[in-house]
Amino acid sequence: MAQHPGVHLIGSVAMPDAEAVFRALAGGLGPWLTRIPDGETGPRQYWIRWQRDMLQSHPDMELDPTVPPLQFVQWDGKLVRSIPGLRFKPGVDPRKVVFETGYAMAAVHSYATFKRLRDAGAIPAGIRFQVSLPSPMGPGFLYISPKAFADFLPPYETAMLKALDGIAAAIPHADLSIQWDVCQEVLAFENYFPSQPADIRPQVFAELARLGDAVPADVELGFHLCYGSPQDEHLVQPKDMGVMVEMSNGFLARLRRRLDFLHLPVPRNRTDDAYYAPLRGLKLPAEATLYLGLIHHNDAAGDQARMAAAHKAVPRFGIASECGWGRTDPARVPGLIAAHAAAAKTLAA
Repeated sequence: MAQHPGVHLIGSVAMPDAEAVFRALAGGLGPWLTRIPDGETGPRQYWIRWQRDMLQSHPDMELDPTVPPLQFVQWDGKLVRSIPGLRFKPGVDPRKVVFETGYAMAAVHSYATFKRLRDAGAIPAGIRFQVSLPSPMGPGFLYISPKAFADFLPPYETAMLKALDGIAAAIPHADLSIQWDVCQEVLAFENYFPSQPADIRPQVFAELARLGDAVPADVELGFHLCYGSPQDEHLVQPKDMGVMVEMSNGFLARLRRRLDFLHLPVPRNRTDDAYYAPLRGLKLPAEATLYLGLIHHNDAAGDQARMAAAHKAVPRFGIASECGWGRTDPARVPGLIAAHAAAAKTLAA
């Protein structure tokens, strides 16, 4: 049996398909897992980039030539990519626009594989099927013109909640875990975007509470906070965990249903006590599990140092990597699985 809290996996895995992901993760980490993702393979490999394709081809959307493209820049000044903003076409009422995200269809398809493998014993009984969904501000900040941002969020949130409803209707609730992926909001709290609402903090608190409350009460609920990893490293190097603690406390105070887990990332070089110190102020409900994303590829000594530093601020936590593995070198995946297993054994000792 797993020694709680165990291991959490963010979602994406650099493997060819869901069956390969399920077999690799269950085979290497099964005793430590509470839930298992499908790897977000195929068109979902690059997180929400497939939503850009959907939005750009949507009959009600067009490029906004009046605003400069978003310069998606890393902490070290490296330009990851330049992203032109989209807007609603003239005459379109955003309130009537319908988006089809594709997330429900993808989840239902992967769940069939999950159930087949679980029934065959390849996935241990009791592990839930994890579906990771982006918050509306994710594609909003990345792909939408600042001039259309406020009009875009309501119809896209409606689309995401429709996808959630479809997932919850098709998958038994006892088998299901929903994780909301929260990245651009974290970056906005760090003032990353040239154009962002002045009242972004209360907007984010309200958005995340709405998303959480929309998950049926008997479905597991979690949040993954993220600093982005388009080049397999953070877009912003945080001073410490203060922004993530502030954001978490803000939406948790408004959340009306149970929270089951919260994931917060840790950069590779942060073995210092100062990074983890804000965790002492995290107001996490007693029933929720905290997972810290402090496991990194081929850095066993660093993993132990990060865990030791974290334990000074918070006595009990599960382990994870700082983000998903979808954009990493596929050759690293076996090593990441082994690193998580080794660290989990240390926690259980």
